[in-house]
Amino acid sequence: MNPCTETPTRAGAPLLEVRALSAHYGDFQALYGIDLTLSEGEAVAIIGANGGGKTTFLRSLCGLLAAPADAVRFAGEAIGGMAPHRIVERGIAMVPEGRKLFPSLSVEENLLVGGHARRRGPWTLAQIYALFPILGERRHSPGTELSGGQQQMVAIGRGLMANPRLLLCDELSLGLAPIVVREIYQMLPQVRARGTSVLVVEQDIRQALRAADRVYCFQEGRVSLQGAPEDLTREQIAQAYFGV
Repeated sequence: MNPCTETPTRAGAPLLEVRALSAHYGDFQALYGIDLTLSEGEAVAIIGANGGGKTTFLRSLCGLLAAPADAVRFAGEAIGGMAPHRIVERGIAMVPEGRKLFPSLSVEENLLVGGHARRRGPWTLAQIYALFPILGERRHSPGTELSGGQQQMVAIGRGLMANPRLLLCDELSLGLAPIVVREIYQMLPQVRARGTSVLVVEQDIRQALRAADRVYCFQEGRVSLQGAPEDLTREQIAQAYFGV
């Protein structure tokens, strides 16, 4: 398949459809029959305590963990267990937990790494620098010389340089000051306006509820709650999150 060729979704069909997804680390089962959907242009958040299976779920989506082919469908195509680079070519990019920049590369070089799949789309270096002007100012600096918030911007920009239809974001707020977290999340509407859907894993419940159209809560590898933020009460979320 030409990596620049898009597979259109059927009318009314979800962009991402996950059905009965289970995942294991050796003999340890981390996910138990997860069902989740995401529509084109939608922002979905996954919340839950540590050990709930959130990162494992993202790793299964992007091919870093084995999954049955039909358990993960993207734009109607079965992609479960597909090699990570082929999943990137189809339009899924990951912003990993902890940012994971290449320490030997400059800001701009880190961003260019994200465009290796050469997918067509709106995201270029110029667009990333318009989204995060500080990165344009620091483009020649080593990525590891930036603040934590600026490094997170580089990680997001690197993911967007793949011109994904779906951007997976793992713990965007991790280790960042609240004011920096707000700045990071303020870019999501601009990302979605350029045609990129977003699936974000987030422990900051309040931030997740503000950013997402729908929310899933994971508890011990299972979906314990799902719905639109405005339809969920604090009591429901607390019970689903902590199991109390």
